[in-house]
Amino acid sequence: MLLKIFNSRYHYENYMSIDFLKDAQNLKNIYRQGWIEKLKISSPESVGDHTYFMAIMGMIFSSKTNLNTEKILKMILIHDLAESKIGDLTPEKLPFDEKKDLENSAFFKICQNLSKDTRLEFLELWKEFQENITLESKFVHQIDKLEMAFQAKIYEKSIDNKDNIEIFLQTARNSITNQKLKEILSEIEEMN
Repeated sequence: MLLKIFNSRYHYENYMSIDFLKDAQNLKNIYRQGWIEKLKISSPESVGDHTYFMAIMGMIFSSKTNLNTEKILKMILIHDLAESKIGDLTPEKLPFDEKKDLENSAFFKICQNLSKDTRLEFLELWKEFQENITLESKFVHQIDKLEMAFQAKIYEKSIDNKDNIEIFLQTARNSITNQKLKEILSEIEEMN
């Protein structure tokens, strides 16, 4: 009986859209294009892989701050959700404003079948992440770069042209301002 209630259309309309879950699941099928284009890795991490490891980092590192960990984790989990519809577009592929418009449109479409309260919460988190003004959104942007640096160091072991790794590490150095995250970045850079 409980399974029947769980699977009913009523349940999905009031809590979660199965279409939303399909979009989120699709992030496991979207490869991170920067690794393909700059490092020539044929089968790199997926956006879902990236998001998962960001969530682990966000959970651990935000717990040592006065920031809202729950908000950070939610923001991390939705920050690349639009890519399930549009793919992972690198800055070289599309001007920033066009990419932002495309991502906004995709994100709104993904959220359209959620319950009103959930949709409004996600849209607020999306807007906060996009504006990058609050302490939590700035932290998420920095975790995004920290995860990228960590993955670059992992890939460094398997590529011929190690100089290309510097592009990713320099981007992280330029983006991370939180002192604790800077220290972690330094440790990452020393990894063998």
